[in-house]
Amino acid sequence: MCSLEKSGNIFILTSTGDDEHRLNPMLIESIRNALKQVRTNAKPGSVLVTTAQGKFFSNGFDFKYAAAAGSATGSYDRLSGISDSFKFVVADLLSLPMPTVAVVSGHAVAAGFLLALSHDYVLMRKYKGVLYMSELNIGLNVPDYFMAFLKSKIPSSRVRRDVLLQSMKVTAEKAVEMGIIDFAYDTVEETKEDAMKLAVKLGSNKWNGEAYADIRMNSFPEICEFLRLVANFKSEFVVDIKSALLSKL
Repeated sequence: MCSLEKSGNIFILTSTGDDEHRLNPMLIESIRNALKQVRTNAKPGSVLVTTAQGKFFSNGFDFKYAAAAGSATGSYDRLSGISDSFKFVVADLLSLPMPTVAVVSGHAVAAGFLLALSHDYVLMRKYKGVLYMSELNIGLNVPDYFMAFLKSKIPSSRVRRDVLLQSMKVTAEKAVEMGIIDFAYDTVEETKEDAMKLAVKLGSNKWNGEAYADIRMNSFPEICEFLRLVANFKSEFVVDIKSALLSKL
């Protein structure tokens, strides 16, 4: 499950325990409840830092939970349900009214990879962790919103080819080189320490959260269209400003 702490204006969301943090209905609900609290208490200067305990940031969807349904149809339905629910986690993060920072201190696989990339900044330790889209190696299709998301976040077609069509296990240093993440560090401690420093720096700007979220969503129109976050890719914030200006003429 998850814990949510607050240090000044910084919210720290942590997947707790020493397991693989596989995404199932319980973990997804826990993450969404935490993000709902963050959204409710957001103010100018707020920042979210997301991390995880143990060797995994997240090892993707919980296939054991899906298989426990006891039939092929039941397993498919459970897996589809997880995918549909995880879509809302991505939407929550993309629409969150504050900067977001992911601290990847272990493996981030498939949906776990997407969870990390759903943040504005991704910091990762160099050792004992990879980014990995495992679908090709286990014979699964990639959901359409995964594809839209990866096209938005990894604009290089060559990098996406290596990630998706080679199932490359990307180390932190390689991920920086490929433009997938922002920074790589030698230790977990350094990664977390710099994430907090970055969060403090971002928070010091005290940006308007709604404006920040609006600009973020309009920066990634394809995935936001899938998630129905942006109507016609037109900023309601800008429309409101225009109306306010016109009313003064």
